[in-house]
Amino acid sequence: MTNEFKKDVIIIGAGITGLATAHFLEKQGVSTRVFEKEPHVGGTIRSGRVDGFLVEYGPNSALDTSPVLHELFESAGVAGRLEYANNRSQNRYIVRGGRLVNLPMSPLAFLKTPLFSTSAKLRLLKEPFISRSNPDAEESLADFVRRRIGDEFLDYAINPFVAGVYAGDPEELSVKSSFPKLFELEQKFGSLIKGAIVGAKERKKQQTTSKQNARMFSFTDGMQTMIDALAAVHAETIHTGTHIESIGRDADGFIVTVRLNGGSTRFRSRELVLAVPTHAYGELNFLFDFPLRGQLDRVFYPPVAGVFFGFKTNPARIPLDGFGFLVPKKEDREILGTIWSSTIFTGRAPEGGVALATFVGGSRQPELAGLDDGRLVDAVKKDLRGLMGIEQSPDTVVVARWEKAIPQYRLGHQTIIDAIERFERECPGIHVTGNFRSGISVADCITGAKDMSGRIASKISNKTSEPNTG
Repeated sequence: MTNEFKKDVIIIGAGITGLATAHFLEKQGVSTRVFEKEPHVGGTIRSGRVDGFLVEYGPNSALDTSPVLHELFESAGVAGRLEYANNRSQNRYIVRGGRLVNLPMSPLAFLKTPLFSTSAKLRLLKEPFISRSNPDAEESLADFVRRRIGDEFLDYAINPFVAGVYAGDPEELSVKSSFPKLFELEQKFGSLIKGAIVGAKERKKQQTTSKQNARMFSFTDGMQTMIDALAAVHAETIHTGTHIESIGRDADGFIVTVRLNGGSTRFRSRELVLAVPTHAYGELNFLFDFPLRGQLDRVFYPPVAGVFFGFKTNPARIPLDGFGFLVPKKEDREILGTIWSSTIFTGRAPEGGVALATFVGGSRQPELAGLDDGRLVDAVKKDLRGLMGIEQSPDTVVVARWEKAIPQYRLGHQTIIDAIERFERECPGIHVTGNFRSGISVADCITGAKDMSGRIASKISNKTSEPNTG
């Protein structure tokens, strides 16, 4: 006999989007059940201590861009464990000509920097006078940057940033989908420079912060702190290591049959939230027409390898006075960049030690992410020797791999989003979400979850308050 339970909302997927959605819904009095196929929640967000070093197996930090984040931290009980990046980590470095060059963060520093040539700096003066693009035409991020501010800024600012943060290639990404605020600045103000000035005033009114100016944060024991807190608060509603046998639909809502404790259990809900990566949809057995599979299969997730080096003493010949460095494609290196973890946050290394996290692969060189551990470590050692003067071997080495790391908002991505929105209209009550839709950052996922939970809670509340005419 199959047991049956009723909930307001069923959520499939317990990454940060699914967990945050459940959290915000429960806070509004909406009952939920969350199902996760993995034995742990949090998706790629995972932290751990190894030989006294704190290793992040996923995101190393996030940006404090919205009050919504603090709402979640307060209600989950982790606000007191929040840690902001050390002031010493404000410097950012870009590799040019085989050496680390400080990324200018002020107008005066920009005028003095050797990162960009005099001609590139003068080229920037033209930007306010360049015409808007056709709003209906799709343009790559690379073409957008070339058109507005030139090749050099593409090569030594945008390319390393996109590769290091998104594991992406600006030649392939859609500016409208991957950097919508840049696209909107051009369309609304006709200039990125003018738009940035006006946009800063608007954000101040809205109490939001741009990603360029937002403070970076983590927690004293790493990003998993947030995940563990949410899992503890909602322990009775989350099921891990579960197999979804089928997802059905009838006039009353949705029926999700799950393999639990060796038997089948059926859950009914008014609303269904699908919060899994696009490549996981092939594993879901829908008993009703689900036309999105072909669209979702088009979302590309490049492979990335992370190599953590822990040193008990400082091995670098340069001052570790910043966040780390990013490597432009033109520099022809095997790494995408290195984060100086022990400079950014406290407790990342034993006293006097250094923690470094280096990334390899991505859309730029996906084949390198598949190297065996020994070859991967050697590649990182070689580049860190040349760029940071590190000769000694690390005391601790940890290799983490993501076969499918970060979804890429490539050219044509909007057609995928259009298909999702059309399906949601045609199948009321179902919600398709995740970092392939709401934005790839942790903050994007949390704020997106807040917005969606509000819409769902309002919908359920309106249905509940409707008079019974039957």
